[in-house]
Amino acid sequence: MASYRDLMGQIEGLKKQAEEQRKKEIAAEVADIKKKMAEFGITAADLGFSEKKRPGRKPARKGVSKPKYKNPATGETWTGVGRKPKWVAEALKHGKKLEQFLAH
Repeated sequence: MASYRDLMGQIEGLKKQAEEQRKKEIAAEVADIKKKMAEFGITAADLGFSEKKRPGRKPARKGVSKPKYKNPATGETWTGVGRKPKWVAEALKHGKKLEQFLAH
């Protein structure tokens, strides 16, 4: 009977072998897909892949956020996202509360 250590070594070997096989099969499938795309004139945009996506990146937000806070004196606004504008920072520094600037 094989020892635990021997079995773990076999597992690691099989994992490497499986990953290599996976890469080969993916390469073959990608080549087949590219061939069919060229044959039928299909583009990435046709498949809904018009934007290039990068791993680990969040998709860009679309549209403009509505202002959540407004300075009644100057009319300046802030969505509440990102760095606080100077007028908000100054108001908070002087004891004002953020809720006082909620846009209605």
